[in-house]
Amino acid sequence: MYNVHVNLGKFSQEELDRIIRGSSQFKRLSKRIDFLSKQFLNVDYVESTLTGDVETPEVFVVNLKGVDCFTFIDYIEAMRLSHSFSEFMANLKKVRYKSGNIAFEDRNHFFTDWREFHSDIVADVTEDIGAQKTLRVQKILNKKEDGTFYLPGIRPLQREVTYIPSDAVTDPLLKKLRTGDYAGIYSRLQGLDVSHIGIIIKGGDAVYLRHASSLKKYRKVVDQDFKRYIVNKPGIIVLRPKTRRKSP
Repeated sequence: MYNVHVNLGKFSQEELDRIIRGSSQFKRLSKRIDFLSKQFLNVDYVESTLTGDVETPEVFVVNLKGVDCFTFIDYIEAMRLSHSFSEFMANLKKVRYKSGNIAFEDRNHFFTDWREFHSDIVADVTEDIGAQKTLRVQKILNKKEDGTFYLPGIRPLQREVTYIPSDAVTDPLLKKLRTGDYAGIYSRLQGLDVSHIGIIIKGGDAVYLRHASSLKKYRKVVDQDFKRYIVNKPGIIVLRPKTRRKSP
């Protein structure tokens, strides 16, 4: 068995149920994710809200009072798959953990874990978008340059990481992005695939990154101009949510 900790922050369970049920009326996946993620604008950025490590039993945490970049997309992805609050709780287990097994070693610790273990709900479209500009790198995730681990107790993973260099993210390429795409900021550090994650939001000719920003001037969920945001970043990885199957 596992412990559960729920903090809904500014939301009530009834309100979340209404929001999730309301979002399920949007036929277009992009509108559903935009609607859901918009509810989180100005929610505080808080790191390390999840409980569990190699020495501490994993707790199933639902903390909507404060999110980091990864838990933010955890919650949005679980909500977009759901029709009610109870379904959201069940889907969060499936989104956050491999096979829905609540344990530290089965938690998705890396952005590309979604590609590897949740191919039924997201697809890696980085190469489709970047075409010949796309680069491939072999990495051993979790293993630092000095041989130590970012996450003690998690087995290092040999993985090919595909990304688009930021200087290749031109206006024609931006047109290939869709609202609701999950964008990971590629990391050059050995042992990491990304340094940050957010959601692509498009409005007219503008493209934004909706994300939980750790920067001191924000420290909350905000929308930032995507092209400006990635100017000095190494590149991007793009995972695209798949259209969910209709409930029987």
